[in-house]
Amino acid sequence: MSSPVFRRIISSEQELKTLIGSPSEIAVAKQIRSLDDRCRAFVAHSPYVLLGTSNGLGRCDVSPKGDEAGCVLVLDDTHLLIPDRPGNKRVDGMLNILANPHVGLLFLVPGRDETLRVNGRAWLVRDEDLLERMAVRGRRPQLAIGVEVEEVFMHCGKASLRSHLWQPERWPDVNGLASAACMLLDHARPDGMTLEQMERRLEDASQRLY
Repeated sequence: MSSPVFRRIISSEQELKTLIGSPSEIAVAKQIRSLDDRCRAFVAHSPYVLLGTSNGLGRCDVSPKGDEAGCVLVLDDTHLLIPDRPGNKRVDGMLNILANPHVGLLFLVPGRDETLRVNGRAWLVRDEDLLERMAVRGRRPQLAIGVEVEEVFMHCGKASLRSHLWQPERWPDVNGLASAACMLLDHARPDGMTLEQMERRLEDASQRLY
């Protein structure tokens, strides 16, 4: 596929591998097919996971899922369960799962440079007993995303190290960055809504976590 902007495009697997080189034996061998005790512990310590999906046409979406550490349940060596907490109701990722069950997960643990990557197949789950296990403050999710694990591996921490992700003293100054309320007002352009009203709307939504 050509691009009107990018001129030198890699278009074959051979060209890519010639440029990048081959992975080490360890990089290949580290990929496993189930969640061992090390992986289970990483998931149990993770309060934040990114869910990658794509629809039947290949259009992609990445959705953040966050809660207290251990929010993602490990049911057994090859099955995970991600609660769906209240959000904006767009359900982009879940619509993708209905069309294409293949998903990718990236688990983060604050202060830990490495991440855990999990690839597999997903379903939208409404099993009452499983949803009850994920109840918080007396409220259980309406549904969850069940994942059958096919590949698991630890991803090295170079990206976190380069970005200084867990070093507050190296974080960029965000004083000049537009607030979420300002961006929503510019993008959604709701009729007659002021910035103050949008800020109150977001504040009210932030109180409905469960």
